[in-house]
Amino acid sequence: MDLPGGPTRDEVLAIDLFKLELRPTDRFLDLGCGTGRVSLEAARQVNKVYAVDRRAEAITHAKGRAAAARAANIEFFHGDALDFLQDQDDGFDCAFVGGSRDLPRVLERLADLVERRIVVNAVLISTLQEAVGTLQRLGIFREAVQVQVAKSSPLAGNYRFTAEDPVFVIVGGRC
Repeated sequence: MDLPGGPTRDEVLAIDLFKLELRPTDRFLDLGCGTGRVSLEAARQVNKVYAVDRRAEAITHAKGRAAAARAANIEFFHGDALDFLQDQDDGFDCAFVGGSRDLPRVLERLADLVERRIVVNAVLISTLQEAVGTLQRLGIFREAVQVQVAKSSPLAGNYRFTAEDPVFVIVGGRC
């Protein structure tokens, strides 16, 4: 299924998971879960995953992938990230943000709910600026990393490297 913005590429996903520092007992939140790629990988490492997307087709697709992978520790929610967060009383250990709608407000709420790490993926410079600026204002900005991947592809009986769009990985947290 083709959804705008996804799925997260292998190399970027590896960096995201490393920066999240997931633990077996964690409650993990995936906002803007899209195809469910991040949720599925996190589900292998944590106790519980909460996956949220505002697009019904994304949730349907992600649920199908989770069922096929027998990932029973993922709970899916169809709706707006900010609405979901406003209804949460219990916190999360880590959160991944793959979408950017209402990002400053989402990050403000996550700052109250997330114990350790928040990782945001961005492809737009404006999203990078928004994420870094908000996390700095909240006093939890850790770092931003630009990930540029190039993959081999055939050309004239040989191979060349074809660059993929860069992704910014923005990390926030208390530790």
